[in-house]
Amino acid sequence: MSEPPTADSVLPPAPGAEQYLALDFVNSVIALPGGQFVDLLGTPAAVNRWLAERGLAPEDAGVQEMCATQLRSLREQVRGLFASRVAGVPALPAALAAVNDALTRAPTAPLLYWDDKDGPYRAVPCPTNEILDRALAVLAANAADLLTGPDAERLTACGSAPCNRYLLRHGRRHWCSVRCGDRARAARAYARRAQPKED
Repeated sequence: MSEPPTADSVLPPAPGAEQYLALDFVNSVIALPGGQFVDLLGTPAAVNRWLAERGLAPEDAGVQEMCATQLRSLREQVRGLFASRVAGVPALPAALAAVNDALTRAPTAPLLYWDDKDGPYRAVPCPTNEILDRALAVLAANAADLLTGPDAERLTACGSAPCNRYLLRHGRRHWCSVRCGDRARAARAYARRAQPKED
C-alpha cells in the first residue's frame, strides 16, 4: 500500500502558510496539471492526520466522515472568501455565514478549573465530541485574522494555471512554488515561440 500524499510530497507550503494556518487549510486541495487533484482532507483518516499534524486534534481523535465533510465544507467557504478578497468583489453571504458559524462553535476564553492538588487553572475544554468544533473555530478565526489584518493586501492566487493555491505575495512573486513559477515561465516562452512571425 502506498503512503498517502502529504502537502510536502505534492508541493511545498505556499508563502505565508507558515504564518497563517488558514492558507495551509485552503491549500489542502491541490490542482495538478492534467486535471488531477490531491485532497489532503479527502478521507476521515487524512483529516485526522492533517488536524493532528497541526495540533488541532489528538492523533487518536477518530474523525468520522460527517466531521470530514464539515471541515471540507468550511475549506470551500474560506476559499470563496479568499477568492472574493483577491478579486475585490463582495463575498457571498453563505461564505460569511459559514465562517461566523464556525467562529461561534468553541469557547474562545479558557475556562476556570480547579485541581484538588494544584488548585485553580485555566484551559480550553476539548472533549472528544468537541474536537472538530474547536478545529473549525481555530481555522475560521485564523482566516478572519488574515482577511482583516495587514497581510490581507498581500493575499493572492497562484499565477500558474492550473494551480488553485493561495499565497502571501512577496515582491513580484505571484507563484506558490518554484514548480509553479517554472511552469508559468515555460508557458509564456511557448506562447512567444508559437506566435506567427510577421514578415
